Amino acid sequence: MITLKNIEKFYANKGVKSYILRHVSTEIKTGEFVSIMGPSGAGKSTLLNILGMLEKPTYGAYEFMGEDVLSLNERKRIELYRNHIGFVFQAYHLIDEMTVAENIEAPLLYKKVSGAERKSRVADVLDRFNMVAKKDLFPNQLSGGQQQLVGIARALVAQPSIILADEPTGNLQSAQALQIMELFKKLNEEEGITIIQVTHSEINASYGSRVLHLLDGVIKEDMAVEQGV
Repeated sequence: MITLKNIEKFYANKGVKSYILRHVSTEIKTGEFVSIMGPSGAGKSTLLNILGMLEKPTYGAYEFMGEDVLSLNERKRIELYRNHIGFVFQAYHLIDEMTVAENIEAPLLYKKVSGAERKSRVADVLDRFNMVAKKDLFPNQLSGGQQQLVGIARALVAQPSIILADEPTGNLQSAQALQIMELFKKLNEEEGITIIQVTHSEINASYGSRVLHLLDGVIKEDMAVEQGV
């Protein structure tokens, strides 16, 4: 599904290169659940943003579902992103002026899905997440855990092949975090959705099948997870 070859990201200032990622090469297969771990400043979020086509590397090759991402024009890249990738953010990134239902519907507007289909898909995810009673509430009327559920519902409504999650439980209490991780595990195991998460949490990482350990922008370790959860 994903192949990265010799990905580098650096900023040059007066001839001095400041590296964020160095020589990152890896493959991620369809249906995997991969965690990216490492200390602050290791390059985790930058790597996730490159995978999510939100940033371009300075150097290297990125192939996504057979497409050479870095050779695509912006329109094609956006199309690939919208058709296949769902992003879940630590800070939720919900639109305050929109209701729960409107926030969930937003990606479908960008994809020009018909009104009837949008209504049907939003109703399905609201029902699935037990949020029908909250569909007309605004984000500031929800708890952090509920807001993150809306964020995941919004990512799922577009029926992505892959979910990229950046510290998805970072702002949540442990009970809410557990709920979110159980949901990710279910989506991965029962629906075959590929998941890549950035996390500091060993507990969260134990839900996945693989861990990439980053240090100073380099993959120091790529290990399988022993399934105990």
